[in-house]
Amino acid sequence: MFDGHVALVTGGTRGIGAAITRMLSQSGARVAAGYSRGTESAEALVTELTAAGAAVSIHQGRVDDADDCKRVVSEVLERHGRIDFLINNAGITIDKTIRKMTTDDWHKVLNVNLFGAFCMTKAVLEHMIERGSGRIVNISSVIGETGNVGQANYAASKAGLFGLTKSLALEMARRGITVNVVAPGFIATEMVAVIPAATLDAIIDKIPQRRLGRPEDVARVVQFLCEDESSYITGATFNVNGGLDM
Repeated sequence: MFDGHVALVTGGTRGIGAAITRMLSQSGARVAAGYSRGTESAEALVTELTAAGAAVSIHQGRVDDADDCKRVVSEVLERHGRIDFLINNAGITIDKTIRKMTTDDWHKVLNVNLFGAFCMTKAVLEHMIERGSGRIVNISSVIGETGNVGQANYAASKAGLFGLTKSLALEMARRGITVNVVAPGFIATEMVAVIPAATLDAIIDKIPQRRLGRPEDVARVVQFLCEDESSYITGATFNVNGGLDM
């Protein structure tokens, strides 16, 4: 399906990002998976996928550092020769109520989750414009639509991705570049695993499907948006939340 295509996935070695890396690589794409920490798990993912015949490389860097983003993009272009898909998936949480949240807590989350998507997009955009084609998919969250107690910084960062997506989609509509956003609900990842059991049970009880989502549920939508046949879809939001928010 994606033979000859190259995808850059930020936060691409763990959780949802790892599922996206797996699915795109299994569909024939060469995948450059970005990460900031956890070299051992990143290398383990490469070993796993390479053994299965996939073409995957890993690139360490900080998405909240514009110069680092440029360096990573240069590395990927040097190694793979092109970038067709950019998946802005990297994200962090620092959960506190606003009364307890520090300005540092606020800026750290906004810098990675929102500014990071801006920096990576800036770093890859001219290359896509020169090629006259590209797919950019931003990974937001249901929390960006609903808000959540103790997650004002996270909600604000993920809500910002909706506006970034729509604005960039308008700017790139005549350039052959589509820009869309996927908003997962509660997915069975390390980030959700730290939620206390009683709290998680209460969350699942509010989900109409009465279960957590799988990382592959999100990856499947990303794959769909990267396909040639999806070229008329841009500026759209795709909710993957089991009916939690409609």
